Amino acid sequence: MEGLTHPAGLLRYIRESLYAQLLVWVLLTLLGVLALNIFFSMRQAAQIASIVTDNTLMGSARMIAEAVRTDERGNVTVDIPPAALENFANGYGDRAYYSVRTAWGTVIAGYGELEAPPALGEGSTMRFRNETVRALAIDHPVIGLEKDGMISVTVAVTLNGETDLTRRLWMSDFLNQFVLVIVAGVVTLLGLRRGLAPLMRLREAVIASRRERLEPFDPASVQTELRPLVHALNDYMARVQRQMAAQRRFVANAAHQLRTPLTLLTTQASVAARETDGERRSDALNALTRSTRQASRLAEQLLTLTRAEPGSRAPRADRINMAQVARLVLEAQAETALKRGIDLGLEAEGEAPVTGDGTMLREMVVNLVDNALRYTPAGGEVTVRVGREEGAVVLSADDSGPGIAEAEREHVFERFYRIMGTQAEGSGLGLAIVREVVEGAGGTVTLGTSEMGGLSVAVRLPVAE
Repeated sequence: MEGLTHPAGLLRYIRESLYAQLLVWVLLTLLGVLALNIFFSMRQAAQIASIVTDNTLMGSARMIAEAVRTDERGNVTVDIPPAALENFANGYGDRAYYSVRTAWGTVIAGYGELEAPPALGEGSTMRFRNETVRALAIDHPVIGLEKDGMISVTVAVTLNGETDLTRRLWMSDFLNQFVLVIVAGVVTLLGLRRGLAPLMRLREAVIASRRERLEPFDPASVQTELRPLVHALNDYMARVQRQMAAQRRFVANAAHQLRTPLTLLTTQASVAARETDGERRSDALNALTRSTRQASRLAEQLLTLTRAEPGSRAPRADRINMAQVARLVLEAQAETALKRGIDLGLEAEGEAPVTGDGTMLREMVVNLVDNALRYTPAGGEVTVRVGREEGAVVLSADDSGPGIAEAEREHVFERFYRIMGTQAEGSGLGLAIVREVVEGAGGTVTLGTSEMGGLSVAVRLPVAE
């Protein structure tokens, strides 16, 4: 936690912690609400203080207006009541000003330079003697005044008291709002801890030792919002279980497949070592060589299959001409075809560009051709075709072998699967490698019957732009 005292460490903690992010967003929201409340409470406090001041000014103006009299000669006089000005003795050093005028502009009492605000009966903030004051004026009738029997009374006061009242009102509201924010923050902290508790329980369930069996979680044990996560975890664990089961089967099958040729190699080596007859020893050594090649081919196919699995290699996007790849593979396989008298041909027109891993695509073609040659009898025919069709590169291998029954066609893509009664030597990995590589490149592979009556394997890959 020492890193949290450093700004960089604190920012990193916030970025990495869901709890911290939720808390920050809630606190920012609360602070934003607090700022808005402070702004509006300041305005409201100022309005209330102005209303209080205006009411005091109105009361003072009426007291002064009611004190105006006319004598028997019609002269206007006024005796300012002390209470009219004592209302402003609030202990803040405010100074009060007043003026009383007749309708024709004669100043009866007060400060002659004090002008009336524009609107009668409404308080107004103005400048008087280089001070900011709050002023209010009223008109009042005077009995006995013959000409325009109205007088105007204006009262003004400095703003020390009003400013202090505004501050006290605002501070009171601010403290209330601040306490509410603190309480809301504490409640939020408790709520977040309680709300995130199911996630922590789910975490504990995931890392529990019994989860080594990858048992699914019960979605009903968590809140509705967490159920999509639980379903996703269950789906993920189901995929992992299937992959683990496939991996275990693969390891078991690979061990079984390697055990047989290795045992045969050991036996043949022992026979060759004991044999004294030169011809028999030569036959034993030739058999040993063939077995070694088969074991090497099996190990090579196992390695290729491992590399073809998703995530085992860094993705590559090479631009590959499948016609050129097929030509090179057939040249390498030509000797094997000649030894068995098989007519191995290639039909390719123009370029057939695709995007993918060049090494794996070449291995795919090798296994495709090797599979066709293995299951085609001596004197048969294997034809590889490469072309473009409806935005895809199509590579097909047709042979004159026994073919594959429709019921078996999906199974032959399984690893180590071999059709019962097959005489040709093989590991059952060729078509599995083909499908793995093709699907990794975004293509498809299908099986059918060739024009020669044997198997037709068609690979479709997206054309490189």
